Amino acid sequence: MTRAQLAKMIDHTLLKPDATEAQIRQLCAEGREYGFMSVCVNPYWVPFCAELLKGTDVKVCTTIGFPLGANRSEIKAVEAEDAVARGAREVDMVINVGALKSGRLDVVRNDIRAVVEAVAGEALVKVILETGLLTDEEKVTACRLAQEAGADFVKTSTGFGYGGATVADVALMRRTVGPEMGVKASGGVRDTATALAMIEAGATRIGASAGVAILAGLAAE
Repeated sequence: MTRAQLAKMIDHTLLKPDATEAQIRQLCAEGREYGFMSVCVNPYWVPFCAELLKGTDVKVCTTIGFPLGANRSEIKAVEAEDAVARGAREVDMVINVGALKSGRLDVVRNDIRAVVEAVAGEALVKVILETGLLTDEEKVTACRLAQEAGADFVKTSTGFGYGGATVADVALMRRTVGPEMGVKASGGVRDTATALAMIEAGATRIGASAGVAILAGLAAE
């Protein structure tokens, strides 16, 4: 795999609540320089990033219902619609974890579908399962619900304290969704070896704040 190919599998991410304008500007500069697939930022920064990345093929990705997933579906839908209107082309939404664990599968499916319908094909929808909170059976169920709701990707984690991506989880998600749906490994992917292991397990996208370091490691090999 070349450096350019790996870059196009990375969402270059900065979701810290204290991220400054200067840091977001640097994130976008790195997005342009290295050719990452996207920069992933909180919704407030979407129009700023869209302006900075105008004329490039680097997309703006943002988060919906983040990081807990416990917003009402109507709010998630409005949040997603607004993000797309302001320049986002990918949205990473968090499922309603409590509803899933309560067996309210229709709630979870409809929650995802609300976001899918809100963006109406104008943005990819990635569904964050927060795998660190789920049993393997629940992970499989969540993947199937995301498929049924029309999402484009399933994603491991928010990276906000409940465990990150593991090779085992990525492999399980890939087995569940089959070859057509995207799988994003996110949370704790900080070096080249880990990123490549996730890809080998079936990930088609990597979410990482360490994108530059991951590419540098590949170049050194």
